[in-house]
Amino acid sequence: MSKHHIYTMSFAKVYPHYVAKAERKGRTKSEVDEIIQWLTGYSQEELEAQLEKQTDFETFFADAPQLNPSRALIKGVVCGVRVENIEEPTMKEIRYLDKLIDELAKGKAMDKILRK
Repeated sequence: MSKHHIYTMSFAKVYPHYVAKAERKGRTKSEVDEIIQWLTGYSQEELEAQLEKQTDFETFFADAPQLNPSRALIKGVVCGVRVENIEEPTMKEIRYLDKLIDELAKGKAMDKILRK
């Protein structure tokens, strides 16, 4: 079975879309970065280095310093699929991020998004 094409897609190509989606709804790039850092454990400098290297999604999540254990609390539907039912680990991480960005764009408070 071949890998889903998003695994080989550069995270840096999708990142501006996350930021644009947030900014269209009055949120900020720094909030997007905070969400990504919370989820993956990357520092701001490490995140920027990953973007500069054009790291693909699979490597981006595989190399994440510390995936947040609270990410298991992320529930809901993204792209018509319940995130808690996704079996494939890398796809689950990608959809967790998608769900968090959706919540940001919908105006949810950062404390709720970051499962505090």
